[in-house]
Amino acid sequence: MAASELYTKFARVWIPDPEEVWKSAELLKDYKPGDKVLLLRLEEGKDLEYRLDPKTKELPHLRNPDILVGENDLTALSYLHEPAVLHNLRVRFIDSKLIYTYCGIVLVAINPYEQLPIYGEDIINAYSGQNMGDMDPHIFAVAEEAYKQMARDERNQSIIVSGESGAGKTVSAKYAMRYFATVSGSASEANVEEKVLASNPIMESIGNAKTTRNDNSSRFGKYIEIGFDKRYRIIGANMRTYLLEKSRVVFQAEEERNYHIFYQLCASAKLPEFKMLRLGNANNFHYTKQGGSPVIEGVDDTQEMAHTRQACTLLGISESYQMGIFRILAGILHLGNVAFTSRDSDSCAIPPKHEPLSIFSDLMGVDYEEMCHWLCHRKLATATETYIKPISKLQATNARDALAKHIYAKLFSWIVDHVNQALHSAVKQHSFIGVLDIYGFETFEINSFEQFCINYANEKLQQQFNMHVFKLEQEEYMKEQIPWTLIDFYDNQPCINLIESKLGILDLLDEECKMPKGTDDTWAQKLYNTHLNKCALFEKPRLSNKAFIIQHFADKVEYQCEGFLEKNKDTVFEEQIKVLKSSKFKMLPELFQDDEKAISPTSATSSGRMPLTRIPAKPTKGRPGQAAKEHKKTVGHQFRNSLHLLMETLNATTPHYVRCIKPNDFKFPFTFDEKRAVQQLRACGVLETIRISAAGFPSRWTYQEFFSRYRVLMKQKDVLSDRKQTCKNVLEKLILDKDKYQFGKTKIFFRAGQVAYLEKLRADKLRAACIRIQKTIRGWLLRKKYLRMRNAAITVQRYVRGYQARCYTKFLRRTKAATIIQKYWRMYIVRRRYKIRRSATIVLQSYLRGYLARNRYRKMLREHKAVIIQKWVRGWLARTHYKRSMHAIIYLQCCFRRMMAKRELKKLKIEARSVERYKKLHIGMENKIMQLQRKVDEQNKDYKCLMEKLTNLEGIYNSETEKLRSDLERLQLSEEEAKIATGRVLSLQEEIAKLRKDLEQTQSEKKSIEERADRYKQETEQLVSNLKEENTLLKQEKEALNHLIVEQAKEMTETMEKKLVEETKQLELDLNDERLRYQNLLNEFSRLEERYDDLKEEMILMVNVPKPGHKRTDSTHSSNESEYTFSSEIAETEDMPLRTEEPSEKKVPLDMSLFLKLQKRVTELEQEKQVMQDELDRKEEQMLRSKAKEEEKPQIRGAELEYESLKRQELESENKKLKNELNELRKALSEKSAPEVTAPGAPAYRVLMEQLTSVSEELDVRKEEVLILRSQLVSQKEAIQPKDDKNTMTDSTILLEDVQKMKDKGEIAQAYIGLKETNRLLESQLQSQKRSHENEAEALRGEIQSLKEENNRQQQLLAQNLQLPPEARIEASLQHEITRLTNENLYFEELYADDPKKYQSYRISLYKRMIDLMEQLEKQDKTVRKLKKQLKVFAKKIGELEVGQMENISPGQIVDEPIRPVNIPRKEKDFQGMLEYKKEDEQKLVKNLILELKPRGVAVNLIPGLPAYILFMCVRHADYLNDDQKVRSLLTSTINSIKKVLKKRGDDFETVSFWLSNTCRFLHCLKQYSGEEGFMKHNTSRQNEHCLTNFDLAEYRQVLSDLAIQIYQQLVRVLENILQPMIVSGMLEHETIQGVSGVKPTGLRKRTSSIADEGTYTLDSILRQLNSFHSVLCQHGMDPELIKQVVKQMFYIVGAVTLNNLLLRKDMCSWSKGMQIRYNVSQLEEWLRDKNLMTSGAKETLEPLIQAAQLLQVKKKTDDDAEAICSMCSALTTAQIVKVLNLYTPVNEFEERVSVSFIRTIQMRLRDRKDSPQLLMDAKHIFPVTFPFNPSSLALETIQIPASLGLGFISRV
Repeated sequence: MAASELYTKFARVWIPDPEEVWKSAELLKDYKPGDKVLLLRLEEGKDLEYRLDPKTKELPHLRNPDILVGENDLTALSYLHEPAVLHNLRVRFIDSKLIYTYCGIVLVAINPYEQLPIYGEDIINAYSGQNMGDMDPHIFAVAEEAYKQMARDERNQSIIVSGESGAGKTVSAKYAMRYFATVSGSASEANVEEKVLASNPIMESIGNAKTTRNDNSSRFGKYIEIGFDKRYRIIGANMRTYLLEKSRVVFQAEEERNYHIFYQLCASAKLPEFKMLRLGNANNFHYTKQGGSPVIEGVDDTQEMAHTRQACTLLGISESYQMGIFRILAGILHLGNVAFTSRDSDSCAIPPKHEPLSIFSDLMGVDYEEMCHWLCHRKLATATETYIKPISKLQATNARDALAKHIYAKLFSWIVDHVNQALHSAVKQHSFIGVLDIYGFETFEINSFEQFCINYANEKLQQQFNMHVFKLEQEEYMKEQIPWTLIDFYDNQPCINLIESKLGILDLLDEECKMPKGTDDTWAQKLYNTHLNKCALFEKPRLSNKAFIIQHFADKVEYQCEGFLEKNKDTVFEEQIKVLKSSKFKMLPELFQDDEKAISPTSATSSGRMPLTRIPAKPTKGRPGQAAKEHKKTVGHQFRNSLHLLMETLNATTPHYVRCIKPNDFKFPFTFDEKRAVQQLRACGVLETIRISAAGFPSRWTYQEFFSRYRVLMKQKDVLSDRKQTCKNVLEKLILDKDKYQFGKTKIFFRAGQVAYLEKLRADKLRAACIRIQKTIRGWLLRKKYLRMRNAAITVQRYVRGYQARCYTKFLRRTKAATIIQKYWRMYIVRRRYKIRRSATIVLQSYLRGYLARNRYRKMLREHKAVIIQKWVRGWLARTHYKRSMHAIIYLQCCFRRMMAKRELKKLKIEARSVERYKKLHIGMENKIMQLQRKVDEQNKDYKCLMEKLTNLEGIYNSETEKLRSDLERLQLSEEEAKIATGRVLSLQEEIAKLRKDLEQTQSEKKSIEERADRYKQETEQLVSNLKEENTLLKQEKEALNHLIVEQAKEMTETMEKKLVEETKQLELDLNDERLRYQNLLNEFSRLEERYDDLKEEMILMVNVPKPGHKRTDSTHSSNESEYTFSSEIAETEDMPLRTEEPSEKKVPLDMSLFLKLQKRVTELEQEKQVMQDELDRKEEQMLRSKAKEEEKPQIRGAELEYESLKRQELESENKKLKNELNELRKALSEKSAPEVTAPGAPAYRVLMEQLTSVSEELDVRKEEVLILRSQLVSQKEAIQPKDDKNTMTDSTILLEDVQKMKDKGEIAQAYIGLKETNRLLESQLQSQKRSHENEAEALRGEIQSLKEENNRQQQLLAQNLQLPPEARIEASLQHEITRLTNENLYFEELYADDPKKYQSYRISLYKRMIDLMEQLEKQDKTVRKLKKQLKVFAKKIGELEVGQMENISPGQIVDEPIRPVNIPRKEKDFQGMLEYKKEDEQKLVKNLILELKPRGVAVNLIPGLPAYILFMCVRHADYLNDDQKVRSLLTSTINSIKKVLKKRGDDFETVSFWLSNTCRFLHCLKQYSGEEGFMKHNTSRQNEHCLTNFDLAEYRQVLSDLAIQIYQQLVRVLENILQPMIVSGMLEHETIQGVSGVKPTGLRKRTSSIADEGTYTLDSILRQLNSFHSVLCQHGMDPELIKQVVKQMFYIVGAVTLNNLLLRKDMCSWSKGMQIRYNVSQLEEWLRDKNLMTSGAKETLEPLIQAAQLLQVKKKTDDDAEAICSMCSALTTAQIVKVLNLYTPVNEFEERVSVSFIRTIQMRLRDRKDSPQLLMDAKHIFPVTFPFNPSSLALETIQIPASLGLGFISRV
C-alpha cells in the first residue's frame, strides 16, 4: 500500500511549529497526488492551509492511532519519527507520570524533579528475575538485564548513563548500583555492597556542586566496575574518574556553589575537632562566596558532613586521615583569602603577618616566609644560570588559584585511590558490571576547551552506540533469516578523525603548546590553514578570527580559541610545589609523590576539568629523554588516551544505555519543555536509534500475537491449524506490496506504517460489525416496542370501554336511588323542623313566665329590706353626727389656741432677736439708727399725747360699752342658740355627704375588687394554662431528654463497643505484629544458624582430619533450645557426682543451662513467695487496724455483722472440708476399686455415684446460700458505712434529701427496726442451716466411712473372684451381693428400729432395688446366652474353614475357643500406652523414626502423626521412670534430628509438611498429657491416666513451638518457590477466557534473550498445584486450623505477586485484563468453597487484587465515578489507585483513556486517607502463625507399631 493512500479525510498529521516544535492537525479532505496544499484543522479548531515543499514534496508525518500512544517502547509505534517520539514521551511523562521509556535498547529517563516511590526494596524484588520487556521500563530492569546477561553469557557488562547536567545521571547510576548491591549481596562478611554504596556520599561531596541547572551536579565523569565472583556476588569495585572541573575550586558563576565538601566543613566548623581548622561562615571565604548562593534549600550541610565522615569510616579511611583531608581542604579555603598588594606593575607583595597565609602555613605545615616569597616570585632557568623574578599582582593571583586547583586535584586523586583500595577484594574477580556516569553533549554561548573535550568524548560514545545498534539489528535479521539489506546510518568517524587524527585539532594544539611563543591566535591560523575548505565538518565564523565551528553528530558548536593553550598546558610553579613537599604534615607530601619527575604539564586544566585515570604505565625501551617527554603529556593527550582505554573497556563488554533527559531548565516537577527535550533527544542518539529502526522493519510480531490481534480480518476458511501459514495467507491479501513485510522464523517484520494500516483495517471491520449489530438490534428493539405498544393499546381500549359501561350503569342506579332518598329526606327535614319549633316555643314560654314571677318576688323583698336598712341607718347617722361634731369642736378649739400661742411666741422671739441681729448685720448703719431713734422719740411724744386723749375717750367709751355689753350678752345668747341649731344641721348634712362619698368609694372599691378578682381569675387561668403548657413542654423535653439519654446511652454503648472492637482489633494487630516480629527474629536466627553450620562444615572439610573421639556439636539450635534443652560438649564429658555408680560412657549429659535456669526460677519463686507473704501480713495488719477502727467507732450493726461474717466463714470452711473429703473419696474409688466394681454399669458404683451427686448438689446449694448471705452482708455494710466516696454513681444531694424526708416522716427508726428483724431472721436461718448442715455432714462422714469399708471389702472380694473360674464368678458375685444386701438390711433395721415408717419406706426401696437387680441379671443372662450362641456359630464357621488344615482339633477345644477373646481386652487394658527403649538405642530410634523415614510411605499406609505418638510414648516411659536425663536426651536428639532432616531435604514440600504436622502433633501431645486442667477438658478418663507425672515439660513446649514456627516459615518459602513461576503466567498472561484480551503491538523489549519463553503455566496449573498441596497436608494429618493458615498464606502470595506485576506492567492494565483477573479470582474462590476453606481468611487476602480488577472495569469519567472508586477501593492504597489509573491502557479504540483531571479528582478525594505510601505489596510477608490446641481422641494403648519402621528394639509397656 502506498503511503499517500493513508492521507485521507480525518487522518491526523504532525506539522512543524516554532513554539511547540510539532502540532497535531486533521485533514479536511483526501490528499491526491499532485496537490500542493493540504487543508488542515488544528486541535484548537483553527483551519490552516499547509503548503508542501515544492522540491521534496514531502508530506507531513502521520500521527499514530490513539491506541499506540503511551507505549512502553518507542519502537512499538507504527510511525517512527520525531513528533511521534516526542508526543509519546510527553504523554507518558505528563499524563501517566512515567519517567522511564524504552527506545529499542535505550532506556530514556526523564528527570521528574520530584521524589517518586518507585525505588524501594519491594520494587527491586519485583524486578529481580523478570524479563526486561515483561515489566514497565525502569532503571532496575536495565540493571537486572545486565546482571542476568553477565550470569548467562559470562560476559562483562556496562551500563552507560549520559545526559546533560541536571538530567539525573548520577541518581540513575546510584540506583543501578543499589540494585546490584541488593540483589546480589556480598560473598564475604565485609559488606562490600555497603562500601560500594558508601562511596557515593564521598564522591558527591568532593566531586559534586550546585549549578544553575542542578543542585547536585557531578563535575566529573566516573566509571565504576563492580566485581563479582563465580556465584555472582559482589566482591569489590573499582572507580575511574574523568575530567574533574578544577576551575570550580577558585571560581563559581552566579547562583552556583563550590564543591559540597567546602560548605560541609564551614557548616561543621563549631565541632570541637574542627576548632583547629579556624573556619567560619562560607561567606567569609573568597572561594565559597562568589556564587552568592551558599545554601541549598532542603539540604543540611552539617548532616551531610556526618554522612560523609560515616562513609569514610566505612571505607576504612581512618580518623587521622580524615582530619588530614579536612586540614588540606581548610588550607585551600584560607589560601583563597590570601591578598596581594602591588608595588609596581611587575611586582607585588603580601602584607606582613598576613593571617590567611599564616593559617594556611600552619595547616599545611610549611614555612610562612618561604611560602610568602614563592607566591610573589618565580624562578627562571636558562642553560647557564637561574633567575628569580618577581611577578605582578594578576600573575600572583593566577598562580595562587593554580596552586589551589592543583592541591584539590591531587587530593581528589588520593581519595579516589583510597576508595579503590577499600573496595578492592583479595578474591579473584570472575566478572564485572561497569556503570559509566559521564557528561552529555554540551553547547553554550561561549564554548571552550572543556566543552571541546566533552563533545569529543560524546562523539566516541555515539560512534560506539551506533555500531552496537547496527549490530543488534543485523543479529535480529540474521536470527530470523530475513534478507539483510544495508541500512544507511550516520557515521561520525570523519568528525572523530578531525579531532584526533594526525594533524587533527588535538595534534595541532599539542604542537602549538610545544612552541616557545605559541599563542591561541597562531593555533587558530594553523587550524584554518589545515582544515578550512578541506573538511566539510570544520568551518570558520564569519566575524571572528579566534574561533572555529565543528559539525558534531548532535549540532554545530562554535569554540572560542582563547585559553585553549593555557588549559592544555595547565602550568603550576615548581617552587610552590617544592615548598609543599617539604611540609611537616606527613599526608601532604603523599599527594605529590608522582610529581617528582615532572611538574609543569599535569593532568589538569587550570580552568577546566582533569582526567583522573588508572592507566597502567607500560615501560618502554627508548631514548633517554623519552621518559621525560612521556611525563610532559598535555591534558588533551592524556584525555585522548583515557578515552581510548574507556572505549576498549566498553567494546569488551555488552553495553546497556540509559539516556537521561532534562524536561525543563527551571527544575519544575513534571513540566515538559518540548524544545529542550527535542534538543537532548537529538544529542543523545535516541532519534538516531529511531531512524535506524525505521529504515528497516521496526514493527515485529510473533505469529500467535498477529493471529490473536487480527483474527477479525480473517474468514473462517482462512484459519488453518498452522498459524504461520494462516498469517502468510492473510497478509498476502491485505498488503499487496510484499516489500512492506517479511516473514521470519518466529516473527513477522513490518515496515513503518503498516501496523497502522492494519489497525485501520481492523478498526473499520469492527466498526462495520458494530454498525450491523446496532442495526439489527435497533430493528429488533423497535419491532418489539411496536408490538408491545399495540397490545397495550388494545388492552387499554378494552378496559376503558368496560369502565365506561360500568360507570353509566352506576350513574343510572345512583340517579334512582337519589330520587328516593330525596323524597324521604325532605319529609324527614320538614317533620324535624316542626318538632324543633314546637318544643322551642314551649321552653321559651316556661322560661319567660318563671322569669317574671321571680322578678316580682325580688322587688317586694328588696323594698322590705330597704325600709329596715333606712331605719337603722338613720339612727346610726344621727349618733355618728353628734359624736363627730363634738369631737370637731374640741379639736378646733385646741388648734386655735395652739395657733395663737405659737403666734405670740413667735412675736416674742422676733422682738428678742431683731435688734441684735440687725446690729450684727448692719454695724455700719449707726447714723441711720440714730436718725430712726430720733424719729422714734418724736413719735413717742406724739404717742403720749394721743394716749392721754385716748384715756379720756376710753372712759367715755367704757361707760357706753357697759350699756351695750349687757345688750350684747343677751343677743349673743340667742345667737348661740341659733348657731347651735344651724351647726347641727350642717354637721348632719356633712355627715350625709361623707356617707355618700364612703358609699361611692365602697362601691368603686367593690367594682375594682371585682375587676381585680376577674383579672386575677383570668391571670390565674392564664397562669394555669401556661403552667399546663409548660408542663406539657417539660414533659416533652423530659421525654426528649429521656430519648436523648437513651440514644446517648445507646450511642455510648455502640461507641464503647466500637472502641472495644477497635481496641480488640488493635490488640490483635499488636499481638500479630509482636508474633510476626518474634517469628521474623526466629527466622533470622535460623538463617544465621544455618550459615554457622555451613561455615562449620566448611571448616571441617578444610581440616579434613577429624580428631579421635571428637564429637561435633549440633549447631542447629534455636535460641530457646540453647537456653532450655541443649547441652554443650563440656557437659557431655563431665561426670555427675550424684550418680557415680553408672559407667561414664552411659551418663546422661547434664543441661547446665536448664539447671541454672531452674535454680534461678526457684529463687524467683521463693522471692515471690516472700513478697506474697509480706503482702499477706500487710493486708492482715490493715484488716486488724480497720477492725480496730471499726470497733472504736460506735456503729449500729458492728457486732451483728461481725458475728454473721464469722458464721459465714465457718460455713465456708466446713463446705470446703466436705468438698475435699468427697473429692478424696471419689479419687480413692477411681484409683483403688477394681474395673468390674467401678465400672459405670456396676450397681455399687451407681449407688455411690448417686449419693455423691446428691451431696455435691447439696454443697452447691449451700454455696449459693453462702454467696447470697455474703452479698446481703456486703450491701448492709455499704448501706451503714458513710458515703465518703466521691466517685459513686449516687448523687450526695439526693441522698441528703432522702435522709431529710426520712427524718421528717420518722422513717429512720422504722427502717432500722425492720433491718434488725431481718438480720435476726437471717441469723436464725443460718443457725438452723448450720445445725442441719452439721447433721448432714456427720451423716455423710459416717456414710463415707462405711463406703470406704465397703470399698475395701469389694476389693477383697474382687481379688478372690478373679482367682475363680468364669462359671463360678457369677455365682460368687451373686452370693456376695446377697450377703451385702443382708448386712445392709440388718444395719438399716437397727438404724430405723425406732421409726417404723422410715424402715417401711426403706424396705420398699430395697425391694425395688432388688427387682431392678434381678431384671438386670436376667438381661445379662440373656445377653450372655446370645453371645455364647454367636460364639458357637462363629466357632463352627471357623472350624469348617480350617478342616483341611486342622483335622485333629477336638470339639472341646472349639467350644473353649470363645473364652480367649475375653482375656485379650484385659491385656490391652493393662497396656499403659508407653514404649520402652534402651539408652544405647536412642540414636537408632532417632535414625529410623526421623532421619531415614520416608514421609510418603508413612502418610499413605499409617495413621497420621505416628512418629509423634511413638516419640511421646517413649517420653512417657522416661517420665514414668523419673529419668530426667533420658527425657532431655531424647527431646534434644529429636529436635536436632528434625532440623537435620529439614536442612537436608528442606526444598521438598512433602518432607517439610510431614514434619510440621508431626511437630505440631508432638506439641499437642505434650500439652494434652501435661496434667494441666486447661488441656485436659477433652480427655477421656483413660487419657487422663496417661498424663505425665514427674516432669513439667512446659519449657520444651516453647522450644517445639519455635521449631514449628521455623518449619512453617520454611514450608511457606517452599510454597512460594513452587508457586512463584506460575502466578504471573497463570493469573495475568494466560487468557482463561479466550478472545477477550486483545494483543497490542509490542516493541523490541517484549521478549528478550535473557530467559526462554516459558508460557506453559495456566490457571489450571495453579489450581492443580493447590490441590496437590492440600491433599499432601490432609494426608499428613495436619491440623485444620493450620491448613487454613497455610492456604491463607498461599492466596496472599498469589494476590500480592499478581497485584505487584499488574502495578508494574502497563500492558496488563486494561478492561479485558480486569475481566480475566476477576474470572481467575472467582475460580480460586470456587476452589476454596470446594475445600470448605472460605472461613480461612484466604479470600480477604485477594481483596486488593479484586478491587484492582474492578478498578480496571468501572467507569472513570464523572465525579460520581470518582466517589464510587474511592468507596470501592478500600483495600488499595492511594498510590496503588493512582498508579492503576495512570497505567490504564485501552486495548481497543472504543475504550477511552483516563483523563488527568479525573486522576487529580481521585487524589483530592483520597488526600485525607492515611495509608502506606508504599506502592507494592510485600510479597515476602509471612502472616504470624499460631498453633491452636488440638487434642487427639486416639488412645495411646491402641497404637500399633508397624514392622516397616524398623523399631523392633522398643517394647510396649
